[in-house]
Amino acid sequence: MSEQVHNRLAVVRAERKVSRQSLAEAVGAHYQTIGYIERGQYNPSLDLALRISKFFGLPVEALFSLEPFRPLTDEVYGRNQP
Repeated sequence: MSEQVHNRLAVVRAERKVSRQSLAEAVGAHYQTIGYIERGQYNPSLDLALRISKFFGLPVEALFSLEPFRPLTDEVYGRNQP
């Protein structure tokens, strides 16, 4: 039984203005695979997760987690902020 891997890939990719195609080419994957990962339809291999993390210069746990991520607004502004 495979557990879903949660990710912030779409958010980081959009923030950095990186297309699915250019990310896929940089990490040696198909652009549709990047879309499947972003939508939670496919768990990346450890190798691919590490290559994606390296591309963005972020620790793998900043992009991927076995637990759902808190919304970024909660992390940045705190839970009780409007």
